[in-house]
Amino acid sequence: MLASMDESKSRDLTILTGASRGLGHAMARRLLSPGRVLLCLSRQVDDGFAHQARLAGAHLEQWSQDLADGAEAAERLALWLHSLHTPGLASATLINNAGVIPSIGPIERCPPAEIDHALRVGLAAPMQLTGAFLRATQAWVDAGWQGTRKVLNISSGLGRRPMAAQAPYCAVKAGLDHFSRCVALEQAERPDGARIVSLAPGVIATGMQEQLRTADPAGFPDHSRFVALHEQGMLTSPELAAAQVLAWLDRPDFGATVVADVRG
Repeated sequence: MLASMDESKSRDLTILTGASRGLGHAMARRLLSPGRVLLCLSRQVDDGFAHQARLAGAHLEQWSQDLADGAEAAERLALWLHSLHTPGLASATLINNAGVIPSIGPIERCPPAEIDHALRVGLAAPMQLTGAFLRATQAWVDAGWQGTRKVLNISSGLGRRPMAAQAPYCAVKAGLDHFSRCVALEQAERPDGARIVSLAPGVIATGMQEQLRTADPAGFPDHSRFVALHEQGMLTSPELAAAQVLAWLDRPDFGATVVADVRG
């Protein structure tokens, strides 16, 4: 796809997981522009979104990809990145956004298969994709490419504050935060290292919030809090949250604070 692009018009490459709904879909819509190459990885491909991209003159690729198989996704991404014509790219960014909430309740009631799925999608896949992204783009750098590289992991306040009935999700996000800290240390050893941030995007009006509000209060001590957030209009719209997250990504000091929150 990129081999035919005009090299005089540098484009920014963005890879986004979980782009089919919620925050991911809102970010994907904002990222559509003629000056960007956007690759979206989700279980579902959105034909309507492809039409929007054509109208916007944007370079869009969508992969139907189950991130529960992170090894396959990482291998696919690595092959694709190695095939690109890098002189036409000014930057490369990976946004690990996909995640799932397993059954809400005490850990002994959570089916083991759901715990496994949450860990695969929310933590293992971001680790595997980040590894593939950094290997491939480091090869570009070693070959003389001078663009910027960023990794943005979408975390959560629940990765920093424990909550009963949410042990798997909290553990996934805490793991994502600490993974980001470790990779930041590794990349800081390189003069041309990538910058990485694990960012909590605030409390957003998505399907995950609905899942929390409709959970059984008997097994979820914080149930009333999430109901109140909705009733009091305290949830951020996906569109506003997407704008805040992408503004953070564009900050000149991106990476200076590895574990961050859009709320400051």
